[in-house]
Amino acid sequence: MNLSGKTALVTGGTDGIGAQLVRQLRAKGAAVITTGRNAERVAATRADGFDVIACDLSNREGVDALIAGMSGRTIDILVNNAGAGADHDFRNPGLPDAGAADAAIFLNLNAPIHLITALMATLKSRPEAQIVNVTSGLAIAPRAGGPVYCATKAALRSYTQALRYQLKDTNIHVVEALPPVVETKMTAGRDSRKMAPEECARQIIAAMERGADEANVGMVRLLQRVHSLSPALARRIMIKF
Repeated sequence: MNLSGKTALVTGGTDGIGAQLVRQLRAKGAAVITTGRNAERVAATRADGFDVIACDLSNREGVDALIAGMSGRTIDILVNNAGAGADHDFRNPGLPDAGAADAAIFLNLNAPIHLITALMATLKSRPEAQIVNVTSGLAIAPRAGGPVYCATKAALRSYTQALRYQLKDTNIHVVEALPPVVETKMTAGRDSRKMAPEECARQIIAAMERGADEANVGMVRLLQRVHSLSPALARRIMIKF
């Protein structure tokens, strides 16, 4: 897809990978609408010249607010990027916060499904369109310390694959982006090697431009190869990651 002249809605574009996606898409000539829930980051992103709809996509009210804010607007690209983890490790003292898990499940899985459903008609009306769902390398094989995050990303991966098949004879191309560990607020404190968000966004956008089904970013390419040879080995490697 030639991104110049296209209009993209990128969720979670005020921080992390999303902040780089919106900037790099704009540099390619796309008009960008984005979302955020932190007031300071929303203000800063607006100051950079972006159209930002303030909403919290971890609940139905926030999704409804975004859908209402998109009323009457036409987009060519929907990038479901917003995501979050939830502390859910029974090896740690105390019990996990079930409310935080619910919010992460809604943000990572329910929100993309609701947005795809609400915006399908406008995407189908365009000469060509894309849906980009950002999952994770952990959608391929989970790590023990993040079962809720891994489960939601694996579910979104499955949904994306089925959606791609449904839309294969339409104008809408469905892309799955699978980042590795990226330097963001969500991964702060992790000791593993992390990819810069700028490079992660660059690889995702390159996949969008060439019409790839998947953007296996960085080390995820190696994980995919290991998984193709031995899913059990991939699981053994990643479960302790």
